[in-house]
Amino acid sequence: MLYSTRSKLIASFLGVSLLVGAVSLFIGGQLLYKAVFSEATNRIRLDLNAAREIYLTRINSVKVSLNITTLGDEFRLELKRYDAPKLVNRLRRMAQHAELDFAGIVTGEGKTLCRIGTNPVPIEESQPVNPIANLALKRGVPVSGTVVLSREFLSAENPDLANRARIQLVPTRRAAPREAKEEASGMALAAAIPVLDGDDLLGVLYGGILLNRSTTMVDRVRDTVFQQEIYKGRSIGTATIFFNDLRISTNVLTPDGNRAIGTRVSREVKEQVLTEGKMWTDRAFVVSDWYITAYEPLVDIFGERVGMLYVGVLEAKYADMRGKALTVLVLIIMAGMALAIGLGYLLADKIMSPVRRLIKASQRVSEGNLSPQIGPISKDEIGVLQNTFKDMIVSLEERDKRRREESENRLLQSEKQASIGRLAAGVAHEINNPLTGILTFTRLLLRRRDIEDKSRSYLQKIAESTVRVRKIVKGLLDFSRQTELDREPTELNRLVGSTISLMENQALVRGVGIAFEPGENLPVVTLDRGQFQGVLINIIINALDATETGGNITVSTGISLSASDTGRKGVEISIADTGCGIPPEDLDKLFDPFFTTKEVGEGTGLGLAVSYGIVQRHGGTIRVQSEVGRGSAFTIWLPVEELSERRKNTGC
Repeated sequence: MLYSTRSKLIASFLGVSLLVGAVSLFIGGQLLYKAVFSEATNRIRLDLNAAREIYLTRINSVKVSLNITTLGDEFRLELKRYDAPKLVNRLRRMAQHAELDFAGIVTGEGKTLCRIGTNPVPIEESQPVNPIANLALKRGVPVSGTVVLSREFLSAENPDLANRARIQLVPTRRAAPREAKEEASGMALAAAIPVLDGDDLLGVLYGGILLNRSTTMVDRVRDTVFQQEIYKGRSIGTATIFFNDLRISTNVLTPDGNRAIGTRVSREVKEQVLTEGKMWTDRAFVVSDWYITAYEPLVDIFGERVGMLYVGVLEAKYADMRGKALTVLVLIIMAGMALAIGLGYLLADKIMSPVRRLIKASQRVSEGNLSPQIGPISKDEIGVLQNTFKDMIVSLEERDKRRREESENRLLQSEKQASIGRLAAGVAHEINNPLTGILTFTRLLLRRRDIEDKSRSYLQKIAESTVRVRKIVKGLLDFSRQTELDREPTELNRLVGSTISLMENQALVRGVGIAFEPGENLPVVTLDRGQFQGVLINIIINALDATETGGNITVSTGISLSASDTGRKGVEISIADTGCGIPPEDLDKLFDPFFTTKEVGEGTGLGLAVSYGIVQRHGGTIRVQSEVGRGSAFTIWLPVEELSERRKNTGC
């Protein structure tokens, strides 16, 4: 059943469906992945833009708060008087309102006048560098942005800020090597506003927000950009502020549920964003999970790249979306495969129906019924097969008819030869002895000198006639004898060539050309060389007798299949002449004993009959084709299987 044509057709439909489904699944999966990834990266770019705006807005809010404070007349008056206690109270109210971590005032000479931190301003001249205030003093204009603050500055402002800024570096996979184990500096959003009284610079008001360990900014980005979207119990979006490659403010969580402060970004991201100053948008493994991420560099007030701003969205959501889409695609493909199997079954049944009828018809033909019913003729290739089958039946009928006729002819010929042979054998034995006596006494009389010439001529005619009768008797004996064949392996071309050599002089005398066309690669055949050479000589002599001076005889050999036994391989010898030809009414009588078209006394009519018997005993056949006035062709076919069988039996 597995090897039936129906199964193969169904398997073909299924195979095509599988192939198309697999290709569709592969291409669809790739396109779906690219579409989902493209959608995610486009979203994350927009999210990064939103995060940047929140970042810049917070810087601007610090600047605006400081600027508003500098606009009050009382503030300027207190600054002119260097009234530090009142200024500190004012700054603390401002810092509380603007949510600043540090704020202070620097005089026009660059000395810290006051600050909101717990540490009092030292009396001594040595003070830590205040980069944001110094830049505002230098330029004489408001300054705002990202700034890196030293540990000394933070300690001077407030020891709590210095402690908050200290971050232990956590070993992170794929991060660039870094010798330091701790980061003590801080990164802040800060602004500094020069305070002017006319053209006089009274001082600089500065303030800012320390980003180290701060959660306000990143959580605001997460809640604003990702709208607190939760996926499988986790926030879908995360945001991080990096100081250099170090996470100092983040809502990315470690596996134990803590914020991933102190972890670092991978070497690839650091090189592209911090070193080359380019944006990074790609999938990345962030701390403990895969995210679709976007990074961009953060530049400080001096134009140096000092950190990065990051937003990321869980890849799991998009992977699940893609998985669901692929599941739907797989279900569609499986439904298509099931449909293909059903369709294949129906089509296979439709296609195989006429084929099954042909199979049944073939079985009936093998049983001998040459008129089977094959049903209606299809209009497709099956119809061509049905018509071919019908033509084959007709050919079989014609072949069977022809083979029956040939068998009947051979049987008739065999019976005729057998009966004539038995008669000839009896007659020959009865006549041969008296003929010998007649010929002997006639020759004795011819030796006598006292016989008259007229009587001598009569005796001479008696002797010649007796010799002719003896030839006829010898032919009868040859015809009647079924002598055993002395077979031996024979090269056919050599045997035919030697026979033609024997006949060349006779052909030359008669003025007839004789040519030999040997076939190539003929197999060796087993035959009785002497008897078979006699067959060839007899047929060539008949061809010479039928061919006028100037005519030609062509002898050729080759490999062919039997005309009567389909598919059986053999060799053939063709002897064709350009003589007078044989009338159609005489073709069926050529191999009959005593039938001849020669003049009386020219032939006995036994040569072809004897030749036919020899060829038949070799397992071969003789065919004759002739056309009156154009010549005749005798074709002898001999099987070659006997030699191979003989070699098998002898172990050769």
